[in-house]
Amino acid sequence: MRTCKNILTVAAFAVTGLCSTSGVVAQTVLDGAYIKEHTKTKRVVPYTHIREADVMWARRVWRTVDLREKMNHPLYFPTEAINDRKSLFDVIRQGLLVDGSITAYDPGPLLDDDEFKKPLLATDLKDLFTRMDTQYTENLETGELEPVVQEINLESADIKMYRLKEDWIFDKQRSTMDIRILGIAPMREIKGDDGEVRGYAPIFWLYYPECRYVFANWDAFNRENDAERRSFEDIFWKRQFSSYITKWSNVYDRGLNEYKTGLDALLEGEEIKQSLFEFEHDLWNF
Repeated sequence: MRTCKNILTVAAFAVTGLCSTSGVVAQTVLDGAYIKEHTKTKRVVPYTHIREADVMWARRVWRTVDLREKMNHPLYFPTEAINDRKSLFDVIRQGLLVDGSITAYDPGPLLDDDEFKKPLLATDLKDLFTRMDTQYTENLETGELEPVVQEINLESADIKMYRLKEDWIFDKQRSTMDIRILGIAPMREIKGDDGEVRGYAPIFWLYYPECRYVFANWDAFNRENDAERRSFEDIFWKRQFSSYITKWSNVYDRGLNEYKTGLDALLEGEEIKQSLFEFEHDLWNF
């Protein structure tokens, strides 16, 4: 009998030790076959210096990146951060609210100011990312409607579009067309009183050359190979996204939607895109 008790005691001790040991290991376990360090320690490739005297031709272009398009899904997903990936908006949120490594700029009262004039303060950002909403619910005891204040956070899933501001420059010294993104703005839905979406408007503008140092250290999903994931900076640098042009520099300073609507505006944007491509192509003689 004593032998049986000793065996049970040893077995119980072994199980307890195994559980406690596994609990310690679970906190330090490597979720993968190797440690991923490449993207986290990646340095930004500096822009090539451009002299004004070498700029033979330049044009400013505004375009919209629709995250609902399949090609742009790596910028949108995951809508909730996971172990090794975040959406582009979650990266921006961390850079603004946690790290303080990037600066947001006010789009103005009409949401059309993209010249990086007024930096937003921490209190302004808090109001943008979190808002208080009052809803009326019925009190089960009295039967009367009572106001209930709720805190609503701006989530990554709410950002369906981004607006880009960029310069197209032909450098005659290097005989190349340089595309420099100057600004990026996340856009949220604007809804009417009936709850229907009326359009999209920028929340704030970010100076893209400053964002490059943040975007370069975060992975975006690669559909073909998990070992060759690119950073968000790589996606914009290599133009691996789909977009449509909404404005380019003109004497009236107006967007395409001010004189074209619907499909006509999209076709006008495609014509502008084609003219930009043909301009560089026609400079060469074979």
